Amino acid sequence: MKKMFKILKYCLSDLMRSHWILFYFLFYLLIGFGLLLINTSFSNTIITLLNIIIVLSPLISSVFGITYFYNSKNFTQLLLAQPIDRKKIFIAQYLGVSFSLSLSLILGLSIPFILFGILSSQNLYEFILLLGISSVLTFIFSCISFYIGILNNNKLRGFGLTVVVWLIMAVVYDGLIMILLMIFREYPLTNPSLIAMLLNPIDLARTVLIINLDLSALLGYTGASFKLFFGTFYGIIICTISLLIWLFIPLTLLIRRIENKDF
Repeated sequence: MKKMFKILKYCLSDLMRSHWILFYFLFYLLIGFGLLLINTSFSNTIITLLNIIIVLSPLISSVFGITYFYNSKNFTQLLLAQPIDRKKIFIAQYLGVSFSLSLSLILGLSIPFILFGILSSQNLYEFILLLGISSVLTFIFSCISFYIGILNNNKLRGFGLTVVVWLIMAVVYDGLIMILLMIFREYPLTNPSLIAMLLNPIDLARTVLIINLDLSALLGYTGASFKLFFGTFYGIIICTISLLIWLFIPLTLLIRRIENKDF
């Protein structure tokens, strides 16, 4: 475990000096200040950020994760030649990528919001929830990208597959669900809609945030159903468990693949 933390510390130190991490931090810092200067209320700013982060955070996590995986291959092979458990090496690298991206996002948005007085605002809970769910999505898609990297030695194929997975979850999945809802609109679709929402971490995160931002009324009857389900204590527990499952499954697959992978 001590060796794992040493690798994690090195990865974090290396990544925090990366130009891409700095750019990621500055992007959210500038967009935070910009939106707060344009919008007069924290609520409107958080809603706008929701539409940006819910798509951008998984994309950046996927692309940066797969890029780091391939670019650090020589360093990884050097570590594998040492008497260190290979699982600890990859988990430390994965955690380094996830922590650095999450930290950049959290700091980049927290600085402008704190300066504008979010700590004394009634929207503090919504803002913390936005940061928390964005961080969870970062961990999920970073893990997926590492798993894809383990499966594919070809850099171009791995990068393309990572983008395709993000595209399916962020865009294609919603389109297919909408088509199915239109085709079967004469049937009761509340429960199938809830299940479909739980099967996609991006949709799940978006729905939880919309419900907590009290925007479910904009979704009509479906929104009312989601509010009735996700707004309860059991609904929150199910959402939390679902997001943890989305993190646990790719992480478990990654660890198993690492054990059987010939490097």
